[in-house]
Amino acid sequence: MPRMLDVSDEVRAEIGDEEADRLLAGDNTPGSYDCTSCRTPGDSERERTSTVLFIGDETAVLAFAHSTCLPSQVVQVTEEQLRGAVKSISGDTVDLEPEKVVPEQAVLGVTSGLVLLAGELHPALVVEPTGPIVRPGATGAGDDFLPLLIEQGFMPLTELDGVPSVLHGWSVLLAMGQLHAVLQPAAGGGQPVAWWQAHQPLQVTESWRAAANKHQQVLMFAAPVGSIGRQPREDLLRDALDKAAANGKLVAAALPLAGT
Repeated sequence: MPRMLDVSDEVRAEIGDEEADRLLAGDNTPGSYDCTSCRTPGDSERERTSTVLFIGDETAVLAFAHSTCLPSQVVQVTEEQLRGAVKSISGDTVDLEPEKVVPEQAVLGVTSGLVLLAGELHPALVVEPTGPIVRPGATGAGDDFLPLLIEQGFMPLTELDGVPSVLHGWSVLLAMGQLHAVLQPAAGGGQPVAWWQAHQPLQVTESWRAAANKHQQVLMFAAPVGSIGRQPREDLLRDALDKAAANGKLVAAALPLAGT
């Protein structure tokens, strides 16, 4: 059975055509794997699977993820982060030329779900990066993800006791019933720009879309890496949100709906 593997152009450019073709032919691809995003088992022969290349200062690790969790992409990390990640990533080490190494970046993981607030279900997006987010130009290994969002107008939560206030200028783009992007105001005015954009449009449930159309807004919750995790059920997602809020690791806003 052919493997349902996605190898993006940027991953192919790093590992080379020969290695990419071997992966697509199934030569170097594990049939089963632990998703590098949600840590649950996956099967490249039964479900769409992304190749994710983690690049350190000298080496790289090729990992696999459910396509619904992460698109196929290159993620830049420090060598120290890579050594720590190797213990939890099922993948192969790839030698890279030093000139191909680029500065580190984290990937935003986005989960959709319905959240019950004041007796009513609201459509929500939960955003959690795959690694620490550092302020542009900063040095050091801190995590500025929440401070950066607070500066944009997101509000810290200590508990989920009501609908967060609307953050004007931001919006959630739905088109043809699929989730395409979270938009933010452009720095110099003009058309909004994508703060997050799906590699491929994400399917949302009929009940989520109906709630979004009813409220004409989507609640966005954001937490630093390791705070939420990818929860398989909405009740577990709510529990994780409550815990993150209680620990002071959650910000939120209501974003107007763009599209249908």
